[in-house]
Amino acid sequence: MKSSESLLQTASLEEIKRGYLEAASIFTCVCCGYRTEAGIIYPEEGVLYEAERYMRVHIEKAHGSVFEYLLELDKSVTGLSDVQRGLLGQFYEGKKDSEVQKALGIGSASTIRNHRFVLKEKERQAKIFLALMELLKSKDTHAPAELVSPITRHVQTINRAQFDISEQDREKVLNKYFPEGTNGTLTTFHMQQKHKYIVLTEIIKRFEPKQKYTEKQVNELLKQVYGDYVELRRYLIDFGLMVREEDGSQYWLTNAEGQDGTGKKRGRKATRTEKEAEEGEGEEMNRRKELQEQAKEIKTEAGVYQIRNERNGKVFLDSTLNLRTLNGQKFMLQMGSHRNRQLQAEWNEYGDDAFVIEVLEKLKKEDSPYFNPKDALAKLLQHWFEQLEPYGDQGYHGDKKQSNE
Repeated sequence: MKSSESLLQTASLEEIKRGYLEAASIFTCVCCGYRTEAGIIYPEEGVLYEAERYMRVHIEKAHGSVFEYLLELDKSVTGLSDVQRGLLGQFYEGKKDSEVQKALGIGSASTIRNHRFVLKEKERQAKIFLALMELLKSKDTHAPAELVSPITRHVQTINRAQFDISEQDREKVLNKYFPEGTNGTLTTFHMQQKHKYIVLTEIIKRFEPKQKYTEKQVNELLKQVYGDYVELRRYLIDFGLMVREEDGSQYWLTNAEGQDGTGKKRGRKATRTEKEAEEGEGEEMNRRKELQEQAKEIKTEAGVYQIRNERNGKVFLDSTLNLRTLNGQKFMLQMGSHRNRQLQAEWNEYGDDAFVIEVLEKLKKEDSPYFNPKDALAKLLQHWFEQLEPYGDQGYHGDKKQSNE
């Protein structure tokens, strides 16, 4: 299996944006190398997902988003300064310039607008550079076929022993940066290292000891403290107050004895030995077999369903061999990746509260060796198309005449 570093460097731009590769019915996360396999049903919180849809669920649960994962990569990879990293994180959340300025405590709203301009210039330059490199490939016969260098997440080892902190110092710093009390929000994180350490040791009290968190859960807790949660999370690792798996899938607090809960000293990156890697692969194989057995035992029902816009009455019709996967339709719409672009556009316009997903009819199985559920389901779907005619102003299936051609 390729490492996540290799996957990220060899993936195309589109593959990086969506967060996974697809090859030979295997879907592989570019962030951590986690794989799902077509033909296996993956249960999650009572919902069953097909392999590709479950990969999107994995990315959201383990990494928050591809954007958040990429944002935390080292400066040598992204070319972003700490300020630019913080700004991009705020922009991704849809913050206004004034809100960004308040959250990060830098400059003024006009300063933030200037930063937006600089980032747009960086984007324009990057497009030109990519085009040049693509055109160069056909001419530069001396270039290596593939250049893979280590990709690392932003890590800055900090020696905490240098800090001589009295209780008076601690109280003074916390009162300054937490004016509403230590359970409130942080005014800024632009401060000297000693003060950062004091602030971070207070922030970690919001986490439960011995509990493991996903990256998304860590983000949600830190967002309540400060706008640039990525910077806070990075410094928690840098100071050795928190440890994470190499793929960023799990985080946990270090214990009082100066270790990370796995016997490793604080400040050192938790790495997997060859034996642990083999055990991990064995667990993955066992998990796959377990999911295959679960899939065999699960009784599925096929049927026809509609996604109905309650605001204008328009409907989208489709069928599925497994009605339990209908939540996947909602998930795709929420992710902006539904294949029906008309439906997706109105979902974006009206919001998910305006839509309902309803089962219209379940397929009745026939006890006959000649019964073909796929053919029977196609006929049932056609029956509902003829009955509802979801075309034009009545649905999301275009013009009836064109659809029948």
